[in-house]
Amino acid sequence: MLGRLTEALKAPVRRHWPRLRLRTILLVTFVFVAALPGVGALFLRVYENTLVRQTEAELIAQGTALSAITSAEWPGSHGPELIPRISNGIAGGPLSTIDLGTRPQPERPEPAKLPGTAAPDAQAAAAKLAPLFDTTADSTLASILLLAPDGRILIGKDQGKSLAGLPELAKALRGRPETVLRRNGDYHPEYAFEWLSRASGLRIHHARPVVVNGKVVAVLLLSRSPRALFRGLYEDRGKILFGIGAIFATLVALSGLLSRGIARPIEMLSQATRDVARGGGAVPEAPRTAAIEIQALYSDFATMADAIDRRSRYLRDFAHAVSHEFKTPLAGIRGAIEILEDHHAGMDEADRRRFLANAGADADRLAQLVTRLLELARADMAEAEADAATDVALPLRRIADAWADRGLAITIDLPETLSRAAMPGAMLEAIVESLVENSRQAGAGSVRMAAAATEGEILLTIADDGPGIPEADRARIFEPFFTSRRAAGGTGLGLPIARSLLASHGGTITLATSAQGTGFDIRLPVA
Repeated sequence: MLGRLTEALKAPVRRHWPRLRLRTILLVTFVFVAALPGVGALFLRVYENTLVRQTEAELIAQGTALSAITSAEWPGSHGPELIPRISNGIAGGPLSTIDLGTRPQPERPEPAKLPGTAAPDAQAAAAKLAPLFDTTADSTLASILLLAPDGRILIGKDQGKSLAGLPELAKALRGRPETVLRRNGDYHPEYAFEWLSRASGLRIHHARPVVVNGKVVAVLLLSRSPRALFRGLYEDRGKILFGIGAIFATLVALSGLLSRGIARPIEMLSQATRDVARGGGAVPEAPRTAAIEIQALYSDFATMADAIDRRSRYLRDFAHAVSHEFKTPLAGIRGAIEILEDHHAGMDEADRRRFLANAGADADRLAQLVTRLLELARADMAEAEADAATDVALPLRRIADAWADRGLAITIDLPETLSRAAMPGAMLEAIVESLVENSRQAGAGSVRMAAAATEGEILLTIADDGPGIPEADRARIFEPFFTSRRAAGGTGLGLPIARSLLASHGGTITLATSAQGTGFDIRLPVA
């Protein structure tokens, strides 16, 4: 069920997926990866959280300074007193307590009326510190209030009224500074994309106790809107634009580098493929700037193209040879039929039998050619048997025994110990039998079979004492249909079949140099 659903979702994507060049894919991938930090900073509130915490740190610093001054100037004070600082462990900075991921509190309520007056010492301290608070508020653009323990405002707007009941005030009276995020009811958007900023409609409130002689006598309440995201981006626009430009230039350079290492070599190889398919051109050398894997691909493709070219030439020459070999007996059969048709009435019985015998001999040659061609095809398509292992001595002794009563002397020279050959015994016996038969047909009186172990392979030598192969024919004996015994029915396919069978199992056969007769060296891999 899940597989069908996944396939149903993939189907429209496949239908509408655009065809893209590799360069485009590389550039888009790089741009996407490079944009991830910016997208994360915007939508995960990373940069905006930094601005909010920076505003909080400024309020904490102002509150600490004003708290120390207020404590020192309070009537009856023995000197400034500060509450122990809570550090975040990073360069001794204050611990941040707010995050845009938390739910903000409602807007701060309006101050309520409070009957009576503040204590005399509080009034005296407020009168003395009011000019300092006003100057500080004007320069920092923060709202600064000094509250009595009952919430009465001693310095600031709505002086004389009370903000009792605020959670941050209650915590500060217990000697703990507190920072909270509250909604800003006076906020109005100023920028087109300001809705992306979550901090735009918020205000930071920081409450800090004033300690005199070990007792909390007042609370400082500072508040300010955090630095706007888009204003911060605008103020840092030079750095941001420079960073974007540098990143984009780097991406273009990397795309060009990868294009030279991957895209362009692949395009060149694609063009070479089309040229080879049309029958012209050759695979060029891999560019030096191409990746190692691409260079290996060039090398493999060149090897494949060379193999295809050799196979094509082989098939072309083979088809020509087959056509020539079939043409001769077919012409003889057709000639005999035409003569019999034209002169049958006046031809005596002996002539008729002679022409029919000639046609039969040509038909037999055609049948033999077809059989040998099928054997060659099977040999070319033969696959190695992975677990094949043959004792070389066994097929050689069977062949020697079979020829013992047929007028051909066979001697076997084998070492006491010999590794097994990685080849089926029946296949090796058929190959050697074919060579022995060729020796007999060439007029040899004896054949010597010898084997020796070499590094990783077995060298099997088959040599006879016959007349040998003429020097002019030695280079062509492995060509299909090449034979010096055509009149005796030879097809010229025995040696090509033997070579193909050996090649299918990693073996080789070559014509050996001999002073007399004909010799072949067969190399077999060790099992």
